[in-house]
Amino acid sequence: MKINWFKYSAPSTFYPLTHKLVPVFAGLAFLLIMGGLYWGFFQTPDLLTDQKQYYRILYVHVGAAWMSMWLYAVLVFWALIGLIFNTRLAYMLAAATAPTGAIFTFLTLWTGAFWGKTSWGTYWDWDPRMTTELILLFLYIGYMALQSAIDDSRRSDRASALLATVGLVLIPIIFWSVNCPDPNQCAALHQQSSMSQVEGNIRIAWLVTALGFWMFAFMVILMRVKNIILQREQHTTWVKRLICSNEGQQ
Repeated sequence: MKINWFKYSAPSTFYPLTHKLVPVFAGLAFLLIMGGLYWGFFQTPDLLTDQKQYYRILYVHVGAAWMSMWLYAVLVFWALIGLIFNTRLAYMLAAATAPTGAIFTFLTLWTGAFWGKTSWGTYWDWDPRMTTELILLFLYIGYMALQSAIDDSRRSDRASALLATVGLVLIPIIFWSVNCPDPNQCAALHQQSSMSQVEGNIRIAWLVTALGFWMFAFMVILMRVKNIILQREQHTTWVKRLICSNEGQQ
């Protein structure tokens, strides 16, 4: 049986779908995050005998850093869909993604600062890797600020989408700065990506935790887009019927 996915491009048909998806993603997020952190914290101690215990902060830091970049790409994807096809739901999904991406970016900087203090003796160093991640946080904040500054949702969606699209150039720069093959080209305190160098159990813990972060992001984005839909569609007939039916049940 074929599923007509295009029917979910309308807010009125997408809204009921969120009720079914949020509990699923919530359960998956809890299981994966708890499983990944448990595996990392308690099942890999023998692999870290030559490391200080603050190494374990990387089980949160690495996944948060991945999410900060991935969610910005998701934001730009929905923004471009909105610009090209002028779809309201795409703009709403982009707006719902921004706060979650900003939170993960802040978490990356916060956990990285604690790692830096214990490992390098400083909370912050203006190297390319840290600085570009901070700029990414400013891009998220700028996107949300521009959305709030313009009263007309149509104009704010288009303006913020253009800003987000221009900022997309920062993502490959962040990726390159972390995976730079020549340390002389991007000398910094922040070490290079060690994904291919770590032991298998540590890599599994990182991946499982990052996947849990993905499920958490889906859950929060869907919960937030529900509120955006109700706010922007409050004058439509289907929202009025929904409110009346909820009041009748109470």
